[in-house]
Amino acid sequence: MAESRKSPEWEEGGAAPGDTVLPDAELHAEGFRRTREAQRSALAEDYVELIADLIESGQEARQVDIAARLGVAQPTVARMLDRLAAEGLVTRKPYRAVFLTEAGRRIAEESRERHQTVEAFLRSLGVSADTARIDAEGIEHHVSAETLDAFRRALARGG
Repeated sequence: MAESRKSPEWEEGGAAPGDTVLPDAELHAEGFRRTREAQRSALAEDYVELIADLIESGQEARQVDIAARLGVAQPTVARMLDRLAAEGLVTRKPYRAVFLTEAGRRIAEESRERHQTVEAFLRSLGVSADTARIDAEGIEHHVSAETLDAFRRALARGG
């Protein structure tokens, strides 16, 4: 049997590299619940953030433009816009652009701020601009408020 590795850090809940230590079941489940919730909200956040970007750049947020920029088919966009409208995040009129409600604008701003923080943090680590932008797109939806605050503190210290 392998000798057990112990140190104050490991005894306090940390694990040595290579050790398999399962957290408390409730804590473990909470991590999975947060991940599932982040996955559910990620698409909505991507859509409202893109719609806000299109509007702020002086363009209309049309279904065809949203589809092109997200790399999906227009029927996919139509279904998501139906969902966003039902959730009170967008309004739309037939054959017209999509508009954000106040709630949609708020989510877009929060998502954009998370994205910018994550991207800036990755860049401070030496990650290339393109890779940081792409990676931030996924991380922004899963990062906790605590981790975002840590990123902000690190950036405020100069990296």
